[in-house]
Amino acid sequence: MAILPSSGVSVWEPFRLAPWVSERPWGFKDLRPWYDLVAKSEPIGEVWLTGDQCLAATGAHAGKTLAAIFHEAPEAMLGAHAPSPDSPLLLKVIFAKEKLSVQVHPDDKMAQKYGDPRGKTECWYALAADPGAQLALGLKPGVTTDVVKTGIEDGTLEESLAVVNVAAGDMVFVDAGTVHAIWPGSILLETQQNCDLTYRMYDYGRGRELHIEKSLEATRLQTLAGKVAPMVLKDRTVLIDEAYFCVERISVPGSRAGKSLRREREAARGLQYLFAAEGSGRIISASANEPAFEAVELPTRSIVAIPAASPEFVVENLGGLDLIRITPRWPSEKQ
Repeated sequence: MAILPSSGVSVWEPFRLAPWVSERPWGFKDLRPWYDLVAKSEPIGEVWLTGDQCLAATGAHAGKTLAAIFHEAPEAMLGAHAPSPDSPLLLKVIFAKEKLSVQVHPDDKMAQKYGDPRGKTECWYALAADPGAQLALGLKPGVTTDVVKTGIEDGTLEESLAVVNVAAGDMVFVDAGTVHAIWPGSILLETQQNCDLTYRMYDYGRGRELHIEKSLEATRLQTLAGKVAPMVLKDRTVLIDEAYFCVERISVPGSRAGKSLRREREAARGLQYLFAAEGSGRIISASANEPAFEAVELPTRSIVAIPAASPEFVVENLGGLDLIRITPRWPSEKQ
């Protein structure tokens, strides 16, 4: 573990990331009160929390991009057994004022066929949802590839889409190959492979590029997509645990004592992201046997990266903290 000589503080202490704003035609001009962001020109559709271009806002790496930090020391960030030095997960908050395009993402095999490192399996956690909010998820039973082609050509593709209702607290799995569309009415925390490959099938005449041939190649008529029931454990609630990611909701007592997020079975440390869905917290040093680090604030809807080489830490609840922990999984190592 590297130590800063001048301070004795670990270089790999937890650090907060500054969000990066993505303009989208289907987004909002004003994201308040969720974020203090007002669009200067085009609407804002996504707030990227862990994009490669996101900057470290605190700690020894403040000002560096997340991609640079991973490539500088992948083992310190990910642990000893990560198969790639790249940042594994892209986390976003999605704000849809209008319908997103009907789209599909490739799996790893197809992405690599066309020269990209990985595909895109994802999940959505509903931070908020209006009554009656819905998402388009997969194809209705009996829909064939020919029906999909016809729907793209004549604008009736929506008629072939399966629809699910979504409420705050729901978790939805979207594996690669699932035809889908996010519709207005919900605010979603998206966890995905670190890949922004999207093949648009239909875009409501917005004039953006469509990728019809590749979208049809990527499409699976039947997938595993759907709502995921939470698994309530003594110390946490597992919202989803799939091949590429695990998302958990962790209760942190409202006391200065804080809560350690290391569990006995986690003998090998790995990367963690801590997201404040509501309220605020603070990450503080926990062990007298490792270098201390300065406390890292976790304001509402911010995110802190916990490198694999981080010293022991605890989380303090500063008021109303609803803590979401996201950790990467490698398909061959899923527990």
